[in-house]
Amino acid sequence: MILIENATIINEGQSMVGSVLLKNDIISEIYTGEVPEEIRNQSTRINAEELWLLPGVIDDQVHFREPGLTHKGDIRSESRAAIAGGVTSYMEMPNTNPQTITIEALENKFALASQKSYANYSFYLGATNDNNAELLKVDSRNVCGIKIFMGSSTGNMLVDNKKALEAIFSETNMLVAVHCEKEEIIRKNIEYYKKLLGEYIPIPYHPLIRSVEACYQSSSEAIELAHKYGTRLHVLHISTEKELSLFENKPLSEKKVTGEACVHHLWFTDEDYEKLGSKIKWNPAVKKKQDRDSLIKAVVENKLDVIATDHAPHLWSEKEGGCLQAASGGPLVQHSLQMMLQLVKQKKITKEKVVEKMCHAPAQLYQINKRGYIRKGYYADLVLINPNKPYTITQKNLRYKCGWSPLENVTLSSTIEKTFLNGELAYTDGEIKEVRGRALEFDR
Repeated sequence: MILIENATIINEGQSMVGSVLLKNDIISEIYTGEVPEEIRNQSTRINAEELWLLPGVIDDQVHFREPGLTHKGDIRSESRAAIAGGVTSYMEMPNTNPQTITIEALENKFALASQKSYANYSFYLGATNDNNAELLKVDSRNVCGIKIFMGSSTGNMLVDNKKALEAIFSETNMLVAVHCEKEEIIRKNIEYYKKLLGEYIPIPYHPLIRSVEACYQSSSEAIELAHKYGTRLHVLHISTEKELSLFENKPLSEKKVTGEACVHHLWFTDEDYEKLGSKIKWNPAVKKKQDRDSLIKAVVENKLDVIATDHAPHLWSEKEGGCLQAASGGPLVQHSLQMMLQLVKQKKITKEKVVEKMCHAPAQLYQINKRGYIRKGYYADLVLINPNKPYTITQKNLRYKCGWSPLENVTLSSTIEKTFLNGELAYTDGEIKEVRGRALEFDR
């Protein structure tokens, strides 16, 4: 047994000092007063005074690049980075090589993860213009959802056939997660800026090519389809103030259409392109300060439901060039929780709200079995944070296989001290232990 003593437990909208007993793989007991002497004597005790104890983060959007793109990252390397960042569960995207668009490819990923993943896992089955028969075979109790690219991005999985979209939205009983950017608008913008500037379009033009209107029109279409067919829809990485008008600030339990914010859209603005260039080139693009600030407000006010990363590593050589050459995406899963706690320090959001959006809401939204909360009988996925121990991000302490971060040389105000996975100590004081995650189960 492991006893985490005298921590500030941040859970379900409250912060309180208490102790948590881990037995086998579950949370056996939560104490708000004295812990019985017999329990203390029988346990491995961890003094957590002045530390924060959180549920493990659940990241509903990552790209771990396996199979086929493992020069960028792989399940082992990126899940180790996740554990070091307090992320104990992840849901991984289908734009690998081969693409995860068949049940066979999906099962292959689960098999790889069972051998390699240091965190708990699930995988999306990707939609195409002609694989609806495969999508209908998915077991909703074992698979997190169906992913549709309604705008082209890394991997060329664009679904742009109206009949195919109608079939997916009308026939599936799965959660549908969408990447929304209107392809026609993007192509028109590319042609405009190529005529203006030539083949080399500087990175600061990226949010003008992948524009506010491209995002808004695509999100509007996805939500219209969801309302038409009663589909359970989750719109990924909202990046604009304008899109927020499409979402409601009511309890998550009452929503069939939900939205996600990513940490880079809550952190960077277009003013950062001058210094960071393609390091912050994502699809959808990082946009204006007004968009960033409105997204933070929407998270606080519950218009947006989940905070994730869209962790997407590339080699630095693949990030070189302008808008039409540099790959989109970057690594974030190791530092997403610390980034959000930095916003807590800046009084832009509360620590309780961060836990709600990074831990509770993903568990509720995806109906994950016994994870995402500090509750008796739940799996013991936990993170201990020192909120007053600064942490400087350097190349030496990066866990990503790609070897770089847009946050290099940034000092954050908190440090991940320990991560627990299914009751085991998975990360402590900079050292990752040899643990293995489990496939997530869904109560659907």
